Amino acid sequence: MAKTLFRHKKVAYLVGLNAVFLSSSALAAGTWYDARNDAMGGTGVASSTWSSAVLANPALMTKAQPEDNVSIILPSAGAQVTDKDKLIDRVDDITDTVDRYQDELRDFSLEDYLNGYPEVKAAAGDMANQLSQLRGNKAHATAGVALAVTVPNETLPFAFITKAYGTALVRANVADSDITYLRGISDGTIPLTPGAEDNLRSSANGLAALITDYGVSVAHEFSIAGHPVSVGVTPKLQKTWLYNYTASIYNYDKSDINSSRYRSSDTGFNVDAGVATDFGENWTFGVTGQNLISRDIDTKEVNGYRDTYQIRPLVTTGLSWNSGPLTLAGDVDLTETKRFKSEDSSQYAGVGAEYRVLDWLALRAGYRADLKSNDTDVFTAGLGVSPFNNTVHLDLAGSVGKDNTVGAMLQLGFNF
Repeated sequence: MAKTLFRHKKVAYLVGLNAVFLSSSALAAGTWYDARNDAMGGTGVASSTWSSAVLANPALMTKAQPEDNVSIILPSAGAQVTDKDKLIDRVDDITDTVDRYQDELRDFSLEDYLNGYPEVKAAAGDMANQLSQLRGNKAHATAGVALAVTVPNETLPFAFITKAYGTALVRANVADSDITYLRGISDGTIPLTPGAEDNLRSSANGLAALITDYGVSVAHEFSIAGHPVSVGVTPKLQKTWLYNYTASIYNYDKSDINSSRYRSSDTGFNVDAGVATDFGENWTFGVTGQNLISRDIDTKEVNGYRDTYQIRPLVTTGLSWNSGPLTLAGDVDLTETKRFKSEDSSQYAGVGAEYRVLDWLALRAGYRADLKSNDTDVFTAGLGVSPFNNTVHLDLAGSVGKDNTVGAMLQLGFNF
């Protein structure tokens, strides 16, 4: 039974992450990944190109030039994982120890009992030590993918957008009584009784939220007191799947991983909107609001545990400066990024730069921080390659931070 417990923890972690990656927000600025913007610290509200504006600020679609035609993003994708406690490695380590413990129990003989079963005691002691290290451990991941088609024009540029994004959290819930029992077996103060392992109560909780948006964006430039102001809006159909994989050693069954009893779903309507304006020769200011309609969606109750995923308006302001080959950008969230109610919220700020070394090569770097210090701050970097007279755009980005945080983003685009 102990072996089942720890295998469950490992599978719960994989289920949470696979649910995110196969469907398709630490680095992603809210609900999108864009390799160019993510390389620049997750900015983009005022610095996105017209071809990827639908991902960050639809108002910037009006920045297309008369010679620009259709743009296709196929795809934009990214993922970031934070594993501060090295949960993956520790589960691997304890799985080996559990195997050894089970093997010793399976081969247990009268001779082993008379000799004081030192191998069983050693394995139990190792498990107790590793359980102590697992106590309170957690891992977190975000991922997203998007497909978009943008059609610019002088009157009403528009775009079709499909994007999926998600977050996964896995927590190890170690019962102190398990450690007490295993240490008792190790030091001989608790007799080895057949079936006593059935009293182990440690478990794992894996939560994942997967959101898919299907939207149409439109934008238009207005003249307000003689000053050009662009406005963009993205009404969208929003489908949400929630996974609450909470289980104990008493009812764990690997075949139940994809069971509908761990999954709930909800479909609703939402909307994104953005505003952008230029001032001076080099400056652009923008504001976006993502998911302007608040929604609370409950997970299924599993083994007495239920959580709620919170969709809340995320308002971000951005400022960019562009001159020749150099672009500087900064974004600040004015509202918090909400997730599950059991998780702490975050509020991000990012800065970044792009330098276009050649017509077909751009280098980028940036930094992104959580103003609430609940998420890991990351350094970002990347490059963009635009061969074939800028017909093809390949953008790559990566992120790295404390707490074993790593991320990677890729975007492939075509301009016709």
